[in-house]
Amino acid sequence: MAHRPESIEHSPRTKHPPYFLIWVVLAGLTAAEVGVVFLQHWSKTAIVILLVLLAVWKALLVALYFMHLRFERNQMRIIAIAPLPLAVILVLAVITEYIL
Repeated sequence: MAHRPESIEHSPRTKHPPYFLIWVVLAGLTAAEVGVVFLQHWSKTAIVILLVLLAVWKALLVALYFMHLRFERNQMRIIAIAPLPLAVILVLAVITEYIL
């Protein structure tokens, strides 16, 4: 019988992430994004910044809970975080094209 490492063993008492609660939060953030779009008295820049922050928050929740990065070792987290500077550079490049 093969021995399984302790970190992989599952028991009936293993606590699962609150998937439904995370889904409700994601639905609420989506509703907030839709509501932000209709704010006409705010500047366009403020609306875009708020939408980006809400999108980042949603992406973090999906990555941490539905992609299970919260429960992974640090090595897997580093692999997932490594491309983020490239994404920031690309977003900044597009924003500078929009501004100029």
